[in-house]
Amino acid sequence: MADAIPAKKPKMSPSEMPAQPVAANCAHWVQRKKRYCKMEPSKGSLFCGAHEPPSEGTAENADAERIPCPLDPKHTVFKRKLAKHLTICNARDQISNLPYIHKNINAGEELDSDNLQDICEYEKLKLHELEDEEFYRVIDKVKQLYDTHINGNIEQLQLQHSSLEEPLSHSEYGPETRKHLVQTSALLGILEQDQQLVDNTSFIEFGAGKGQLAFYLATALESKQLAKSQVVLVDRLSLRHKKDNKLTNKQLVQRIRADIADLKMSELPELQRTQRNVALSKHLCGAATDLTLRCVLADKEKCNTDYILIALCCHHRCSWRSYVGKKWLQTAGITPRDFVIITKMVSWAVCGTGISRERRKAMAEAATQEEPPQQEPTQRLSREQRELIGYQCKRVLDYGRLEHLRANGYQASLKFYVSRDVTLENVILLAKRDTPKVQ
Repeated sequence: MADAIPAKKPKMSPSEMPAQPVAANCAHWVQRKKRYCKMEPSKGSLFCGAHEPPSEGTAENADAERIPCPLDPKHTVFKRKLAKHLTICNARDQISNLPYIHKNINAGEELDSDNLQDICEYEKLKLHELEDEEFYRVIDKVKQLYDTHINGNIEQLQLQHSSLEEPLSHSEYGPETRKHLVQTSALLGILEQDQQLVDNTSFIEFGAGKGQLAFYLATALESKQLAKSQVVLVDRLSLRHKKDNKLTNKQLVQRIRADIADLKMSELPELQRTQRNVALSKHLCGAATDLTLRCVLADKEKCNTDYILIALCCHHRCSWRSYVGKKWLQTAGITPRDFVIITKMVSWAVCGTGISRERRKAMAEAATQEEPPQQEPTQRLSREQRELIGYQCKRVLDYGRLEHLRANGYQASLKFYVSRDVTLENVILLAKRDTPKVQ
């Protein structure tokens, strides 16, 4: 019976939690991730510094008082260190006097109040509440654009790089670790094939995170003895356990803490050391891809960036303000409201049912019971149709980016860089700057 399937998995009660965290881990239970924090606890405590509960200092140990951070109360800080913490907290509103930080320089044209209000209203839309006429009109438009511009035009480009042969040979690595290694190997293989691993080059990794791609890229540069090249990592957060810290030659990498929306490349001193730039990223989420393209194209004359390699993902996080392909979409008859609807449909490509993991698990458990099989909710479409439409929505958004790059002097295309069994987000954006004709 249908009511045997819970509508939503209830929150895990304390009795359902694992009895104890791993001894070396923080004792804070992360409700959103359904696990204990993986950070090491502070000396003499069960918790890491971020999750130490608020506490009052005693007369004998007044320095031990901890209070919630005023910028983000999800973590605590020693009261005596609050002033210093506020200057480095990841939650702070960063105001910088650094010459390469210009607030929202790459964010796109600011929307006027009416358009901004409209976009905010559109973002509240729920797909299942759309009228059939609008629902199918947007889908038909996406199908038309996909068939006209994209269908059959994405080539397979699945390569590997020798620098990852050794780590990929470790049979003890789990599927998640191997997945990221395979993707990194494929991206470096593309750089190698396109003869981009050359001297006097700055490889700028946008949204670098913990720097796995940068680590193996720097290893490849070192093996080729490209002493005049470097890897510049750009990320807005200061992260722990960075992979690039394990490099023996730390001169090969430079970390820049900056939001891509605020970064002016031509004023970044590190890029003055080399003659050319290569922009790259491994899974640059949604709007961050558009911010990166704006960042690169804004300074394309002063900063010689003639090669762009971005593994695409998370199109549901695209925003109308930052998206670079607005002109092409509008010419094709896609309105801002249609754009928001498309960004809600893209998730069907990687979760065709639109059902959360908890809900799918509950349904799977119910299916094992002696009851008639249950029909999945389809919202007017089958699961297979939703997955296909979600995929087409992704590619239409990507094609708008290609058109923007082509209008700015680049040859741009989409490629499959790994197989779907590695990741469903297996498409890269590849752009090479047009070379001027020899007179």
